[in-house]
Amino acid sequence: MSSVQVEQHGGEDAAPNTPEEGYHRGLSSRQVQMIAIGGAIGTGLFYGAGSAIAEIGPSLIACYAAAGVVIFFIMRALGELLTHRPTSGSFADHAREFLGPFVGFATGWSYWALWVTACMSEVTAAGHYINYWWPQVPVWATAAVTLVVLFGANLVSVTIFGELEFWFSTVKVTAIIAMIVIGAGVLTFGFSSVGHSASLTHLWADGGFAPNGAWQSMLAMQGVVFAYLGVELVGVTAGEAENPKQTLRKAINTLPVRIAIFYIGSLTVVLTMLPWTEYAPGVSPFVQVFAKVGIPAAAGIMNFVVLTAALSACNSGIYSSGRMLRGLAANGEAPQAMHRLTGRRIPLPALTLSSLIMGIGVLVNVVSPDKAFVYITSVATCAGLWTWGVILAAHLRYRAHVRAGRLPATDFPMPGAPVTNWIALAALGIVVIFMATDADTRLGLYVWAVWFALLSASYRLTRRTAADHKTGA
Repeated sequence: MSSVQVEQHGGEDAAPNTPEEGYHRGLSSRQVQMIAIGGAIGTGLFYGAGSAIAEIGPSLIACYAAAGVVIFFIMRALGELLTHRPTSGSFADHAREFLGPFVGFATGWSYWALWVTACMSEVTAAGHYINYWWPQVPVWATAAVTLVVLFGANLVSVTIFGELEFWFSTVKVTAIIAMIVIGAGVLTFGFSSVGHSASLTHLWADGGFAPNGAWQSMLAMQGVVFAYLGVELVGVTAGEAENPKQTLRKAINTLPVRIAIFYIGSLTVVLTMLPWTEYAPGVSPFVQVFAKVGIPAAAGIMNFVVLTAALSACNSGIYSSGRMLRGLAANGEAPQAMHRLTGRRIPLPALTLSSLIMGIGVLVNVVSPDKAFVYITSVATCAGLWTWGVILAAHLRYRAHVRAGRLPATDFPMPGAPVTNWIALAALGIVVIFMATDADTRLGLYVWAVWFALLSASYRLTRRTAADHKTGA
């Protein structure tokens, strides 16, 4: 950024460093595309959808579609910001540039916390899924091995990370496409034991499209939105992707297709195979359908698929938390030791510290494996909403600079901005309101308030320390 641009953006504090410099652009277009796909598919779909279906029935399809539109607006806003300036610091750097240093500080640390806490729960989940085949092995042991192996893979090269994520995503995509193909075959040809009852009429005939009422369906939106967390991960790859502007543009533009196929398509098939009343909380609807159709070892197959989803989340979490922590160090907001790269262009100190903290999740399995993650995952969900809101707000400020002639426009504008920005921000605000009305999810808001207070105090301390060093105090 030039000195003129720095001045126009609000002074020296608003000018972020470029922490992506020094990275190796080792992520191919093929890998980035699959990272983008994998970010939109997780255990929330494979297992969490069962509880949502039992709660609101077929209207879950409309909820995923509505949330998908909001997610597309958010990702197009991010895409325009990344076209303006691709950086591994992604939305934290853009927040710093357009919304001020504190927002960048809070966004960077919050996104780091999102992935660290998510990995604590996902590495535990991976241990449980492995325990399905080897019940005699303690969950904490398999969780520890999982974390160490993925940490080691991330230390080799960014290409290894990308290749792992490519194959993890391939497994998830294959499972969903298989579900859709099998469902279409059942509906068309009526084979298997479920063939006589499978029907499109299940979408409206068993108590209606929203059998428990529109209000109950809207309350479920918070869980639907949380299932999309991680879709923004593709932005963190900007500093290490080959030809990032072209690659990321393609990944973002194909998002509606991915949502239509992997969420809307798979859920439509699930809900036409059986009446929604036959799906139960805590049971994967995919397992139920595969078992009804007569797929051998359906439970084992889906256990492997969900294990893959957990491994994918851990792999992505180690990668993104390390890059985000290094970005914070580059801007003087984390210890400078976190900024160092190895000869392979890997942020070893940042990856190591993040992974060690993730290891707390392994220790928790020894002490309290049941309720331990209720509080820490609350930070993750709220951090996701904060991140999306910051992306939209930073994009609004960027567009204001463009209109004022202080910055050039990109050739990848967000459709309908700034109206679509405000629509998406309003939708996120409604989700927060829904969280506040539910006793279980209200906990997340309390935890977020404490976290934000800690961030505010830490930021003031960081600025005071930096000022003391500058004056020689």
